[in-house]
Amino acid sequence: MDALDELYRRWLFEVWTGDLAVADRILTPDFVGHWPNLEVHGPAGAAEQVRRSHEYFADVRTALDAGPVVGPVPGDPGGAAGGTGMVAAGWTFHGTYRGGLPGATAEPGTAVSFRGQDIFRARDGRFAEYWVVSDVMGMMTALGAFG
Repeated sequence: MDALDELYRRWLFEVWTGDLAVADRILTPDFVGHWPNLEVHGPAGAAEQVRRSHEYFADVRTALDAGPVVGPVPGDPGGAAGGTGMVAAGWTFHGTYRGGLPGATAEPGTAVSFRGQDIFRARDGRFAEYWVVSDVMGMMTALGAFG
């Protein structure tokens, strides 16, 4: 297994299921995470964003649907070597709604699943930058926020 493949699996299966301390080991100190309408900085910022998700969902599980696909950073003649490269993957998030999400009318205990895609830029064996696209509309529909 490629080192960046393994790094991504740690993000998906360790950080996202609640082992937030792993963020310090897999993200660079100057990490930038681009969530829709939100940018976070550093491992602590990323861990805080994940922790916020856990405020609304218990029993969090993640599944890897596609990838991870590892490739070179565009314009980098060295390719995806030495812990530097790009990683892309598709995932599914599963959790049990705890309640409290603004706009949601679903009862606590409602099972929710939604999908998304991640893109990471790695540098020196750690993730330095992150972009995520997820089906927030689908999640909020499942939580009764629309219609």
